[in-house]
Amino acid sequence: MFLPAGSQDETGIQISNRLRAAESFRLVTKKRNFKTISTPVVEYANTFTNQMAGMDLHSMLKWFSGEGEIEVLRPDWTAAIARAIAGQHPSEQKWSYQGSVFRFDKDETENRQAGIEIVHADRFLGEAESLLTAIAYLKNLTIDAYVIELGHTGIFDAIVGPYHFEEKQELALLNAMHDKRSDLVEEIVKQAGHSALAEPLVALIDAYGSREIINTYRERWNNHQDLLAILNHIEKLMDLLEAAGVTEVIVDLGRVKNLPYYDGIMFRGFLTNDGSTCFSGGRYDRLYEQFQQSTSAVGLAFDVDTLAKHMDAEQEPEKICILATPATHAVAEQFRMDMEEQVVDIQYELKSDANYQKIYQVVEEDSQYKVVEK
Repeated sequence: MFLPAGSQDETGIQISNRLRAAESFRLVTKKRNFKTISTPVVEYANTFTNQMAGMDLHSMLKWFSGEGEIEVLRPDWTAAIARAIAGQHPSEQKWSYQGSVFRFDKDETENRQAGIEIVHADRFLGEAESLLTAIAYLKNLTIDAYVIELGHTGIFDAIVGPYHFEEKQELALLNAMHDKRSDLVEEIVKQAGHSALAEPLVALIDAYGSREIINTYRERWNNHQDLLAILNHIEKLMDLLEAAGVTEVIVDLGRVKNLPYYDGIMFRGFLTNDGSTCFSGGRYDRLYEQFQQSTSAVGLAFDVDTLAKHMDAEQEPEKICILATPATHAVAEQFRMDMEEQVVDIQYELKSDANYQKIYQVVEEDSQYKVVEK
């Protein structure tokens, strides 16, 4: 049978690595005092499409319920967890989750994630704990070739804020900035009658790199206290990461939010061997306004499928076969139970292409069964 677009079968190492990644994540987050949470895979669409979450219904796998409500397969963990924990006591601050999200606008319809959310905590503490947990998890997976990127939604908002754009124009501008299309950025702002905005936005597209970028823009924005405060905040996080031993930290001052609910610091992790994104996240305080809460909320999610592809294969234990018969299967099973470190297979007939390091056989001797190496 053929599979729908975006679906795939899997076998072997990818599944094994993903299971190891899941267990590693559970242990790392447990040690760091995160409380596990799971939300239903089926949710009401409004959890994700309401004014605060602002996600696009067209990208979701959806249907009508018997009551006429639009239901979806979970497209996002953060909005779902916000719904689930909005009524929790503020002392419950650190949450971890694992599971799939489903979206049409990704290469694969199903994407396995593991992530953390930190709510009601000191703002810098939450951001620091998010990033340091990411570092600890990658270290546990023995993945050390990565770069962490920092950005902030407030930069674009501060520069564009004084200018009026229609909703469609602003969305198009965000997409052009996200794709780093300077030609489209110029076209959009000029069509909106804001030609003076073209130069600073196009310059932001190239405001990407090391700490020197911050120093350059600190001089350019020396009369903009709100932008200077953002630069100081980003630099403070860079200091933290470098003190924690991460030498590859970059900034992207032109980065814009890829999810509507982000409203502050944003971060991503890139694997240096192929540039793939292994985690992303940021601040999303405004998401909790729908629950009449003014609070701090920040988190990040790992792409477990990507991590599994880049993990070293687990060292295979010795693989053994025990040849038995229906009458001696229980004897072979008892022998297998005593071999805790090996992979033990029981067969009635040895295939010519079988791949075993050792082969044993159940034999009868003096009216007793025993297992001997063949």
